[in-house]
Amino acid sequence: MNHEKVGYVDGFVMVVPTNKEKAYLEMAEVGAQVWMKHGALDYKECIGDDIVAAEEMGMLGFSKLTNLKANETVWFSYIGYKSKAHRDEVNAKVMIEMEELYSDMESPFEMERMSWGGFEVKVSG
Repeated sequence: MNHEKVGYVDGFVMVVPTNKEKAYLEMAEVGAQVWMKHGALDYKECIGDDIVAAEEMGMLGFSKLTNLKANETVWFSYIGYKSKAHRDEVNAKVMIEMEELYSDMESPFEMERMSWGGFEVKVSG
């Protein structure tokens, strides 16, 4: 992780079939390299391994949120930036490179079941 302060984060939730996890990880490794090369401050890909605890406490857990099936895993990913403007600058460069790399690749996850959003950091430890 870069030691500059992360002031903005893009967060993603994806459902990946277990038989496509290897392809997803390969894509994520390339993604990490590309985002960091173009100036992202942090890049994380995280697989859910305790996603029913919330449901056991009466909350909406990731398995219900994503309508998870037995042969699928939930992934939470995030990329850190200095600011929203910095995110936009980095992503403009990343999208050009990713289009060249993946224009004919089949996605290892269903885009329709992916959620994404940009978040301004309000508290950071």
